[in-house]
Amino acid sequence: MIRSTQPPPASGPQEPQDGEADTGEDRILARLRALRAGDLPVKGGRTMAYVYDPGLAGLDELAAAAHAAYAGVNGLDMTVFPSVVVLENDIVGRAARLLGGDATTAGTFTSGGTESCLLAVLTAREHARVVRGVTRPQLVLPVTAHAAFHKAAHLFGLDVVSVPVDPVSFTPDPAAVRAALGPRTALVVASAPSYAHGVLDPVAEIAAAAAEAGVLCHVDACIGGWYLGHLRRTGEGAGLPAFDLSVPGVTSLSVDLHKYGYTPKGASVLLFRDAGLRRHGWFAHASWPGYPVVNATLQGTKSAGPLAAAWAVLERVGTEGYTELALRVHHAHRALCAGIEEIDGLRVLGGPAASLIAVAAEDEDVDPFVVADEMRAAGWYLQPQPAAAGSPANLHLTVTAAAAGAGTVRALLDDLARAVVRARAHGPVRVDPALVAAAGALDPERLGPQEVEQALGLAGVGPDGALPERMAPVLAVLQALPPRLAERLLPEVIGRRYRAV
Repeated sequence: MIRSTQPPPASGPQEPQDGEADTGEDRILARLRALRAGDLPVKGGRTMAYVYDPGLAGLDELAAAAHAAYAGVNGLDMTVFPSVVVLENDIVGRAARLLGGDATTAGTFTSGGTESCLLAVLTAREHARVVRGVTRPQLVLPVTAHAAFHKAAHLFGLDVVSVPVDPVSFTPDPAAVRAALGPRTALVVASAPSYAHGVLDPVAEIAAAAAEAGVLCHVDACIGGWYLGHLRRTGEGAGLPAFDLSVPGVTSLSVDLHKYGYTPKGASVLLFRDAGLRRHGWFAHASWPGYPVVNATLQGTKSAGPLAAAWAVLERVGTEGYTELALRVHHAHRALCAGIEEIDGLRVLGGPAASLIAVAAEDEDVDPFVVADEMRAAGWYLQPQPAAAGSPANLHLTVTAAAAGAGTVRALLDDLARAVVRARAHGPVRVDPALVAAAGALDPERLGPQEVEQALGLAGVGPDGALPERMAPVLAVLQALPPRLAERLLPEVIGRRYRAV
């Protein structure tokens, strides 16, 4: 869902602020500052999704300077800009050493976790086609796998085979994964951890089943790999189960640097067991009158700015720095899990082993979506997650180093306890059963403009895409709709927000 509750700000020139000269640059920057004022903060640890703050002074300035130095460098052609190879090799090598790689490991720097996951699936599809002759490939996924893999299946023509997870641990049964593998399986995915609940899938068992079946196995460590890799260097993380390329049968792994590497957005690494496997995902074309094209990523032309910024931050923080940050997050995560369990009406789902927490209601009088609205009014953003695939409605918390101070943890728990009291007094959002029944009879593929308008109106979405200040009613309706209908309506909401003005 979109997060802003207001219509897009009007375009056009803005009046200069008091004491500000009306020059072009001043006006432009003033406009940007005014737009940013309507966003949630990206620093301080109170926005507990989407952003990652290490709380380290000077890091942003270093990253910005490095990005500026390489902003105009085109990563498309390393023969013209050989420095991009040096930087990428350094970053990939650092990731490989942290996450179980060896001298044969190969990798690619990508724009983010979604691109890394897309490339992992694309590579597996081509490998299955070339090596095993698979023409109708399948992708085996626990229902908790990230949506990026469903996007990859949609884009690259794979059939998804979903594996259920245990309703308490939210991890898949390795025996069920093994049973789902077949002659058409191109790739099986395990999460370390899964985004929704922060739990580690049984990677070793899933990878062993994949190896026995002759199938590739990808570990999605986008959100947890950098954090867990450094945490296990400490005594408190030494007991973590193996999840990386050191596990027999794991053939690829994705890890984002713009999450717990705390680099600017646009930085992820996709690691492969060896260069031969990686080559299946590359695109090359020489049968046209232009220059020979070879792409290791989905992008062609791409700024080397994010690459340079990521390299600079990794160099600045270093292994010991990341280990210390991981410990800070670990301690804050444990304190938050324990504190949440003490709040009447809340419970932590699963047994989160990483830095994520999913908080559900203990009884029907507490609506997590109403709690989210109350917390946002108190200056926090906790990400609502509608019920799906056996997981109840809950609130997602991403714990970063900036939230690790005792004062921040205590403030969050105190505000959360008060929010639960207010939510209980408010009562849960009720969706009209007649609306749910009527929605169930609709064919998402045949909705006309009038039906779309009516459905969005019932959900509280305005004709311009504006959302109400309190999101609980919208989320309750979304949760009650059949998934295919919700997926049909969500682009309509977004489309009303993004429009030419």
